[in-house]
This record gives sequence, structure tokens and C-alpha cells, in this order.
Amino acid sequence: MSTNPAAASIEPERDLKIPRHIGVIMDGNGRWAQQRGLGRSEGHRAGVEAVRRIVGLARDYGVECLTLFSFSAENWRRPPDEVRFIFSLLRRFVASDLDKLDQSNVRIRIIGERDGLERGLRGIIDEVETRTRDNTGLDLIIAFNYGAKVEIVNATRAIARKVAAGELAPEEIDEATVAHHLDTSGLPDPDLILRTSGEMRLSNFLLWQSAYAELVFVPENWPDFDESVFVRALRTYTERDRRFGGIRT
Repeated sequence: MSTNPAAASIEPERDLKIPRHIGVIMDGNGRWAQQRGLGRSEGHRAGVEAVRRIVGLARDYGVECLTLFSFSAENWRRPPDEVRFIFSLLRRFVASDLDKLDQSNVRIRIIGERDGLERGLRGIIDEVETRTRDNTGLDLIIAFNYGAKVEIVNATRAIARKVAAGELAPEEIDEATVAHHLDTSGLPDPDLILRTSGEMRLSNFLLWQSAYAELVFVPENWPDFDESVFVRALRTYTERDRRFGGIRT
């Protein structure tokens, strides 16, 4: 089923439940590199290959939306050289993969804060979204310079401005109102949040949207993510009993 030759031996499991929307916290690039006596930059480079693998797997398995946590608002605290290298990888990824993603009917959307980003990065974001906006296949959402708390604060401010302008009454505000003002407006909430490297926390990722998501944590570092890990996560998801606060009938 997979387009990844290295994982072609994996026999697809036909009884898997496929989440409509998967969110991924891609963690462990640095640890992967450290375990091999390599610099952190090599871990980030290997992580890009894992991004390519999961995009292909999401398409092959019929996932509608895939959100990847690529760079958090807190990642600015990392050493400047590492941040610059991550940005250079982003540029190279766009240069080498945008045409392929566009031809594969993938629609790309970038969520997160854009104010303060250098002009070149904003230009890349605009190019990616403009080129793919009319595609109708996989929705690939890249959380870049993203933090869920800031997202919720921004949504609250936008709603407050509408109330102050008389465009919205306070009693009209409901969950749908808040969801409409989030970066993910128009997208389904994630069914599955997957995190690699064995860490077990959300780290400020899609906090509102993940209220009823299934959380799956795998021990593999992100560069080791392949179809076997993906299928194992789907099997775990399939075995969960999702009741959304209710009871089984």
C-alpha cells in the first residue's frame, strides 16, 4: 500500500479504522542524532525524510487531514545556528517537494504566527498555499511558529473585537464561534494525536482541537518513523473505544 519502497513488505491490515485527521508531534531528531554520534543537524535532515514518508502513508491509507508540528513558538529558544539550519531545510524541502505535492493533489496550509517572520519565509508560506489552494486531495497542515495558547488568545481577541463592534452578542458565543476563529477553521478536529520519541505530553499543540482526540505515544524517534510504526499507531487507535463523554450502547 505504501509508496515507500523501504516499507513495501508491510502487509496492509484491512480492518484498521482510519482517522479522518491525524496530528503529529515530530519529536526526537536530536536524540536520534546523538545516539549515532552525529550533530543535531543530521537528525533534522533525517527528520525531513520521515516527513516525506508520513505524507505518502497518509495519502495511501486514506487520511483526509494531516497536521505536522514542525516548529513551535518555543523552538526560538534553541541555538541560533540550529534554528537557521531548520529554516534552510524548510526552504530546500519546498524547492524539492512542492511540485510533487502539487501534482499529487495535496493542499498545504500553514498555521501559526506570521508576524515577525522574515520576508523570505513569509514568501515561501504564501507560495506554498497559493500553489496548492485549489487541490482536493490530502490536506497537509504545517504548524510553523505555532503555539496553541497563543492561537486561543488570538481567537479570543478576534471575538472580543466583534463584540465591541456590535457584530456579535456575548450570548451568541459558543464552541463553534471559537472554533471558527482558530487557525484550523474549516478543518475537522484531529481524531488521533501521535507523538514520537516516547515523550507523553501535547507540548502546546492543538489544545482546543484535541479535546476528544486519541493520544498515541510511540518510543521511536521521528527519523525512525516508517510504515510499521504508522500501522502500529493505527492498530492502537482502532482498538480504542471512542465514546466522546457518553457510554457504549
